Amino acid sequence: MPKPRLLASSTFRLAILYMALFGTSVLLLLGFIHWSTAGYMVRQTDAAIEAEVVGLAERYDRTGLPGLTALISERLAREPNGPILYLLADRRLQPLLGNLSRWPQGEEPRTGWLSFRLEEDRGVAKKGHAARARLFRLEGGLNLLVGRDVHELEKIQKLIVSTLAWGLALTAVLALAGGALLSRGFLRRVESINDTCREIMSGDLSRRIPLRGAEDDFDRLAGNLNEMLDRIEALMAGVRQVSDNIAHDLRTPLARLRNLLETLRGQTQEGYNRELLDRAVAEADGLLTTFKALLRIGQVESGSRRAGFQEVDPAELLRDVIELYEPLADEKEQHIEAHLLSAPRVRGDRDLLFQAFANLLDNAIKYTPSQGRIWVALAGARVIVADNGPGIPPEARDKVLQRFYRLEESRSTPGNGLGLALVAAVAQLHNARIRLEDNGPGLRVTLDFAEGGG
Repeated sequence: MPKPRLLASSTFRLAILYMALFGTSVLLLLGFIHWSTAGYMVRQTDAAIEAEVVGLAERYDRTGLPGLTALISERLAREPNGPILYLLADRRLQPLLGNLSRWPQGEEPRTGWLSFRLEEDRGVAKKGHAARARLFRLEGGLNLLVGRDVHELEKIQKLIVSTLAWGLALTAVLALAGGALLSRGFLRRVESINDTCREIMSGDLSRRIPLRGAEDDFDRLAGNLNEMLDRIEALMAGVRQVSDNIAHDLRTPLARLRNLLETLRGQTQEGYNRELLDRAVAEADGLLTTFKALLRIGQVESGSRRAGFQEVDPAELLRDVIELYEPLADEKEQHIEAHLLSAPRVRGDRDLLFQAFANLLDNAIKYTPSQGRIWVALAGARVIVADNGPGIPPEARDKVLQRFYRLEESRSTPGNGLGLALVAAVAQLHNARIRLEDNGPGLRVTLDFAEGGG
């Protein structure tokens, strides 16, 4: 399955790369902000707890256990619903004094710091809130735990993480949207160049790439290409003019020569001289046919016949061609099998299409042996002419569409090597695709026309 054009464009890929790099930088920046902000708040909380522990330790050193318990009781009485947590416990961690009903569950802290979840409401400190505390061991095996409700700190950390995630998501969305917009603008410019190139390849050398006047890289590229096309068109016009002039100039004296030979033949009695004159007239007819075909191909390749396009029924044309060539096939004891299904009309030049179909059938009859079979089929906008003759080797199938190219084994056969070249030119004029394939044995020629027109 081919990729969509947007995903396959280099601009979109660059946008994705930019998004990855920018997203990484945003991630690092927000990560640093999270580390510095959350770390600062944790350090502030730890510093407050440490200060509280130091104050209690000093009281304990001066007044002993009675003074310590009196100070804790005083602070709890002054702020019963505050975020500060106190717990004085014996060596078995049984509570003696404080606003925690029992010692927090968890492993024995090695650093002296303990993180846990509150198991009951304590004013501001609600059940399930995160808490952080410092363990201070007293003489006699007593344990003093001083802590704080750090639920707000936890919320801020979650908010920072959420902001980080949303920032990354927004960065990705904006990068993708920007990449898509840039790529579409880029693709429009590229597609306009491709459309112009396709029209030029179809034979319209007058087409040029449109300029936007922005004087950007695309305009400079388009300007250079247009100058190159101007040069190519001038050269092609010169070559075509020379070839047409040669064909015209030679066709006229050839026609006069043929008429003179014809007159002389009419005045010559039967015999050897009459036979020579017959051969000379036949050669002149062959040369005139060749020049006529060359002029026809040149006319087709110039695209001048496209202005006269009209709706054409390919089935009707094929029936006319078959009717024209059936007597020739009967002479060689060949059988033409037609499968002409109803098909949509094709927009094109009727005479040229007739000539192309006729050339295909003529070649099939010419190279198919006696008592051979020829198939002519029409399915949709596809025309197929096949035979069971010797066929064409795969390496020569592209070459036979060129002017004057003939297979070595067919050089003794009458012809000028222009039949398939004319078919290829007519196909190109009608935006049709021509394929030469093996028919096992023989050759199968397929013409695929665009649905609804040429």
